[in-house]
Amino acid sequence: MLLPMSPTDSMFLLGESREHPMHVGALALFTPPDDGDAADLSALFEDALAQDVVAPLFRKMARRSVTSLGQWGWDVETEIDLGHHVRRDALPRPGGMAELMVLVSRLHANLLDRGRPLWEMHLIEGLDDGRLAVYVKIHHALADGTAAMKLLRSALNQNPDERGMPAPWEPPVAATAGPRPASNDGAPGTRLLQLPGAASSTVRNAVGEIAGLVPVLTRTVNHAVHGRGGPVSLTAPHTLLNVPISGARDFAARTWPLERLRMIAKHADSTINDVVLALCSGALRTYLHSLDALPTDPLVAMVPVSLRGQSESEPESGNRLGLLMCNLGTHHADAGQRLATVRTSMNEGKATLRSMSQMQVLATSALGVAPLAMEMLAGRRGPWRPPFNVVISNVAGTLTPQYWNGARLDGFYPLSIPTDGQALNITCTSTDDQVVFGLTSCRRTVSDLATILDHLDTELDALEHAVGL
Repeated sequence: MLLPMSPTDSMFLLGESREHPMHVGALALFTPPDDGDAADLSALFEDALAQDVVAPLFRKMARRSVTSLGQWGWDVETEIDLGHHVRRDALPRPGGMAELMVLVSRLHANLLDRGRPLWEMHLIEGLDDGRLAVYVKIHHALADGTAAMKLLRSALNQNPDERGMPAPWEPPVAATAGPRPASNDGAPGTRLLQLPGAASSTVRNAVGEIAGLVPVLTRTVNHAVHGRGGPVSLTAPHTLLNVPISGARDFAARTWPLERLRMIAKHADSTINDVVLALCSGALRTYLHSLDALPTDPLVAMVPVSLRGQSESEPESGNRLGLLMCNLGTHHADAGQRLATVRTSMNEGKATLRSMSQMQVLATSALGVAPLAMEMLAGRRGPWRPPFNVVISNVAGTLTPQYWNGARLDGFYPLSIPTDGQALNITCTSTDDQVVFGLTSCRRTVSDLATILDHLDTELDALEHAVGL
């Protein structure tokens, strides 16, 4: 019997085609310990393959049948061909970052096999500096970007001397812990006694949620009409980023010291995420202006907001995202004004979300992305203005050095999903006090990602100057 799949998760399967792969990915770079090399790290992965142990999440396979009335659901695969999922690749000479980015771009363009659990891992040797690269991709139906990053990072820790650590596809080693504290919520017998009251409360809450949804939607649309921050936008202009795309992909990434963003945020009374958005605003403005394609109206970014809790019992799979639409202020020539516009838009949007329940956040977010989702499912791009111009995600990372069996994680670059009407995706994360910008695009539409990275570097200088640093 198939386990149910949420409508949000199944949308990524329904909207997928050869030109529109729906998986997220990450590229990790490992420096071997002093007493080893890249071949030794590869041998550790080979040893893990021989163990043939796979965590439950990586056994989940998407299926639909007559019994599910044609709807997608999850089955659990008992026999996993790890030789299919974990593969070896080698870079051509000279084996630099340019060659690595070309290979990863090609791997990211390939669809995952729906006849198997929806993930792959590629061990990439041949880097001229002796490091080992690991590229992983996971279908968005299986995990959103936040969950995927958390899953991959769970295989690492801060101890450079620890050995015998499991491979990323294996179940994590259980931490030693004392008995869990007593909790009425966690006691099956108590939950059973509370079930009638809990059910009644759930019904009352649901009725209240539905009754409150109409005024929430009305306020959300009103904010959109007046160009204020929230989950819906009606003001995004059409740009060269908002066109039909091909299946080819391009990827580029770069890192900057996170401290530089912290100092800008401190002096501008902003958040680091505001600074990330302002950097993207300036880079996109310069890029479009150089092509004589900068619209008069400001670009609008769709900013995913994770709705996941911090509890260890929180499920790691699936998609639990709300969203905000952010005015990027690209109509301003001054970097400081762009940052101020972003800060105001995000503050308005966060205030709007704080006034909603999680169900209301999901409902209004669905409204905001509905035009793009309908076009994605229909396989076409309509003539109307896009609901937003670019997706910019900032996924929580780590601020301390991370290791896997003595190998230091030196880079962790996120890859995401361009779609029809959204030819560029920008995803950020942090690793060891460095902020990483990963740009994934339709290669036919936006092929000069290195230029956009250069513009990010220039914009960082401009923002520092604007706040007096």
